[in-house]
Amino acid sequence: MSSSATTATRTPRLDGKVVVPGDGRFDSARQAWNLAIDQRPAAVVLPESAADVSAAVRYAAERGLRVAAQGTGHNAGPLGSLADTVLLKTERMRGIQIDPVARTARVEAGVVWLDVVHAAARYGLAALAGSSPDVGVVGYTIGGGMSFLGRKYGLSANSVLAIEVVTADGRLVRANHEHEPDLFWALRGGGGSFGVVTAIEFRLFPIAEAYAGVLWYPIERGSEVLHAWGELTRGEVPDELTTVGRFLNLPPIPDIPEPVRGKSFVIVEAYHAGDPAQADELLAPLRALGPVNDTIATLSHLHMDPEHPAPGAGDGLTVDQLPAEAIDAFVHAAGPGAAFPLLSVEMRHIGGEFARPRPGNGALACIDAEYALYAVGTTPVPDLAGPVMAQIGAVKDALAPWAARQMYLNFAETQTPAAPLWTERAYQRLRQIKADVDPGNLIRANHPVPPAAR
Repeated sequence: MSSSATTATRTPRLDGKVVVPGDGRFDSARQAWNLAIDQRPAAVVLPESAADVSAAVRYAAERGLRVAAQGTGHNAGPLGSLADTVLLKTERMRGIQIDPVARTARVEAGVVWLDVVHAAARYGLAALAGSSPDVGVVGYTIGGGMSFLGRKYGLSANSVLAIEVVTADGRLVRANHEHEPDLFWALRGGGGSFGVVTAIEFRLFPIAEAYAGVLWYPIERGSEVLHAWGELTRGEVPDELTTVGRFLNLPPIPDIPEPVRGKSFVIVEAYHAGDPAQADELLAPLRALGPVNDTIATLSHLHMDPEHPAPGAGDGLTVDQLPAEAIDAFVHAAGPGAAFPLLSVEMRHIGGEFARPRPGNGALACIDAEYALYAVGTTPVPDLAGPVMAQIGAVKDALAPWAARQMYLNFAETQTPAAPLWTERAYQRLRQIKADVDPGNLIRANHPVPPAAR
């Protein structure tokens, strides 16, 4: 690769932005957010503009290499070996433009959600942001995007107005409903197989704050609490309310607040984008159980995801229904009697607008399920990866009788057959579009769509 590095320095737009093995910057440049993933690409390119991305795609193609784009690397595991791949780390592309009149945002490929939340909040606006403040906007959105506002407003991918993308031939195109409509459709929930996204434009919503927080209970009360939560979700729940039933086993590390450090809980998270009195009425049965702490108030950050890179392993599935016996299975597999305690096992109530396939939606038109399960464990040493994944598998197996057919891209952190991520009709259309825009399969994604045969 040393000759490649020499060639790269002769390309003005990539001068100093190509990092190859042997370069002192290589180890930091190749690192994903998930520190447990050991990425070893043929080269890393650190573009600062769409023109740089276009040059990087051509750089890879000229050398017979493939291309994988990465904003943060939260879901890097399914990529597998990168030995034949140029990794485009878009973290330097951090431009944000907010139009408070049109209620839109345009963000570049390296922007994370916390930046957008703060920028939009100045105008009393909100985006369909992810639960993790440092998840990249682009990767989250092209994978669907499951916001706490999504029961009311749907998947983040379906609030997108335009996407700027470099295709496999190095062209920069702006895709929307009128221009490159097939590519626009594919990029809204079809994942990253169709090009390198350089910027994305999406709607914002007039929500300055939400009534949200957490009800905390000792983990030993898991069955009682989660059965009450399950009854809530099976009732008449307005789209404005999203809740999560969750087991937490918090590690004894300084980053965790002292009152909960090293302790285990069953919790119910609530996020309500409406009248707090309505939320209080709906949550009354859970409060009647006497939580040890009730933090539900007006706030902007709820889910307590790590805000810094960390080693871990996770995976999930979607669930059609959650009767009492499914709650029992969930508690047995993930609660206080679990064979191996995971950091977090959550069951998120989705449904609502998530489940409505509106005309004009993208490749992931909706999530045809009522719940989404996600389980994650920390792996500070490699030897823990096996036990963590075995326990995640046990949790998934326990919920398998109630699992939905469709898997959600952003919760799939292992290599998953592509077809179950979309409807069969959508998957076949995605394969055709891939064949049209990238017949040589230059562009890689963590959940790849292979080109249709010609």
